[in-house]
Amino acid sequence: CGGPDHRLRLWSLFQTLDVNRDGGLCVNDLAVGLRRLGLHRTEGELRKIVQAGDKDLDGQLDFEEFVHYLQDHEKKLRLVFKSLDKKNDGRIDAQEIMQSLRDLGVKISEQQAEKILKRIRTGHFWGPVTYMDKNGTMTIDWNEWRDYHLLHPVENIPEIILYWKHSTIFDVGENLTVPDEFTVEERQTGMWWRHLVAGGGAGAVSRTCTAPLDRLKVLMQVHASRSNNMCIVGGFTQMIREGGARSLWRGNGINVLKIAPESAIKFMAYEQIKRLIGSDQETLRIHERLVAGSLAGAIAQSSIYPMEVLKTRMALRKTGQYSGMLDCARKILAREGMAAFYKGYVPNMLGIIPYAGIDLAVYETLKNAWLQRYAVNSADPGVFVLLACGTMSSTCGQLASYPLALVRTRMQAQASMEGAPEVTMSSLFKQILRTEGAFGLYRGLAPNFMKVIPAVSISYVVYENLKITLGVQSR
Repeated sequence: CGGPDHRLRLWSLFQTLDVNRDGGLCVNDLAVGLRRLGLHRTEGELRKIVQAGDKDLDGQLDFEEFVHYLQDHEKKLRLVFKSLDKKNDGRIDAQEIMQSLRDLGVKISEQQAEKILKRIRTGHFWGPVTYMDKNGTMTIDWNEWRDYHLLHPVENIPEIILYWKHSTIFDVGENLTVPDEFTVEERQTGMWWRHLVAGGGAGAVSRTCTAPLDRLKVLMQVHASRSNNMCIVGGFTQMIREGGARSLWRGNGINVLKIAPESAIKFMAYEQIKRLIGSDQETLRIHERLVAGSLAGAIAQSSIYPMEVLKTRMALRKTGQYSGMLDCARKILAREGMAAFYKGYVPNMLGIIPYAGIDLAVYETLKNAWLQRYAVNSADPGVFVLLACGTMSSTCGQLASYPLALVRTRMQAQASMEGAPEVTMSSLFKQILRTEGAFGLYRGLAPNFMKVIPAVSISYVVYENLKITLGVQSR
């Protein structure tokens, strides 16, 4: 973006976009002006352009701010182009697009890659709109890439993975998800820990807001049966009658407290396991992510598992039974020994693979389906698509692993029930199937599913706001 001739052309473009002739470009100016030029951008994308270049924070771009934005953005686009140009021949073809997406865990066909390339318009972005297809060979050079993306806030291909971050955004109270991938740049600039802190804060708020449903789920898992049919309304009534409205949040303190150590241990274990796998790619392939994520989850769960037992016991306690978490831990240790803190450990470990595997598989399937069908000139799926994919994948994962989660909870609670004999995982499964049938393995599923949508929605909103607070660039 240098030279008097080019600056003159930018001034001409600026005047074209300045539809109300007030010397500044607001979101509405950009929307109308770009539409006249045949370029369509969403309101969110245009808002990001204004926010990125608005140095004096007056809500619009004057000419100098507009030029500086284009200069800064072109530097980013140059780096992106080089990362995509794997052959170093100054052009990007369909195979390079496919390889770049494959590195991000996204599989597309060659036809889909060519469909993306067809959207890269030739000529200047303020010039006539044409499509590039020379003798059936789809390639784009630097000038074509720059001119198409210069007034687009998204560096399309490499940023897809940033839009589709999953486990740090969505917290449904189950820490069995496969950790997110962080790019080299995110690790070098320290953005990774900001994402983790934002995710932890979002999880804390989300879990606190849905804690009554979580406690009801635990009560139904442990106490509900054919002879003691506990419904949702009856369960809430029983909790409030026994301990008042505050009792709805029993067990939430330890549930929030364990977010930080578990997330940190899982992240560090995941990074170490990635090195052991020895993948040359910056991001792992799907099956490698599942293996590394499951192992990291097992290590993290093993490290903080006593807190899981404490959470269950605190949720099930009666008024006055324990004065707090430390009192609960002391009494369990004195009466039942150290082994009590690892009751239900085996079904908990076994539950990691079906939950993480199905959650990841469903999310990746939905992601790929959306990208192949709709991600032609924007990688941004929008909030609704992200929430829908996160909700569906989490629901499917929980449905598959729920019987193991129920058995785990009953084993964790078993020692606190006076007179209850010691049971193993297999004997408990047999007992439930014999006395209650297969339905008995899904006690408490209703409140568990009821909390998924609010949990995902709340964690997403809080996560986005915390990213801004922590200085993570909003995308």
